Amino acid sequence: MANSAQARKRARQGVKQRIHNAGLRSTLRTAVKRVQKAIVAGDKAAAQSIFQESVAVIDRIADKNIIHKNKAARQKSRLSAQIKVLGA
Repeated sequence: MANSAQARKRARQGVKQRIHNAGLRSTLRTAVKRVQKAIVAGDKAAAQSIFQESVAVIDRIADKNIIHKNKAARQKSRLSAQIKVLGA
């Protein structure tokens, strides 16, 4: 357990930060699922427009170091590839 006042405060701050980060990760997962749902529905136009909105969310969360930038790039790449297949 934290012994100094500074360590106790950092422990309290860490709890708040974890809750905040969990909310951001949830937002990220929701954005990705929205795109996947549109892809499964087969609507390329809707999937493309939702994908554009989701890219902004993914980038914003990667900029805050909630996820690694390479993971963000990988997710965007995979979603984009799935949307391209819809047109074929």
